[in-house]
Amino acid sequence: MPPQNPEQASWFASEVQPHEAALRAYLRSQFSSLTDPDDVVQETYVRVLRARERGPIESPRGLLFATARNAARDLLRRRAVAKTIPIAESDTSCVFDEAPSVAESVSRRQESELLAAAIAELPPRCREILVLRKFENLSHREIAQRLGIAEHTVEAQLTKALHRCEAFFARHGLPPK
Repeated sequence: MPPQNPEQASWFASEVQPHEAALRAYLRSQFSSLTDPDDVVQETYVRVLRARERGPIESPRGLLFATARNAARDLLRRRAVAKTIPIAESDTSCVFDEAPSVAESVSRRQESELLAAAIAELPPRCREILVLRKFENLSHREIAQRLGIAEHTVEAQLTKALHRCEAFFARHGLPPK
């Protein structure tokens, strides 16, 4: 799946995709145990796009082939360690690719960044209580004991924190979840 960012998609189409046939031929010639290089090609694209997000790439073709070599080695190493049976040899397997797409990964990262920004804007006590409840999974009673406050205060501060987070998301055009 090509990137969603138009500039990134244009770069991908002009600098990466033209090398796909050569990349597949390279993978088949260098890694004969790879019966189908699709997974390696896909992983390579993901890694190259992530590298591009971090900054400009001087030699996209060079990075593409080096990344593919590393992705193929990683895959073969995992197979050797796990001693997996290829799907083609197992007629009883039913496997679905549940890995998130690049777009889903980017979306999740953006949501995480927005959540972190919303939490960072909370007053210190609200932030502390929200983190203890939602990320450390402590009960209201445990939070109250840890902080030396009443359970009612925990409930009030947690409610305040959640309302402020909802307002933050609304200001950024995100629907409530």
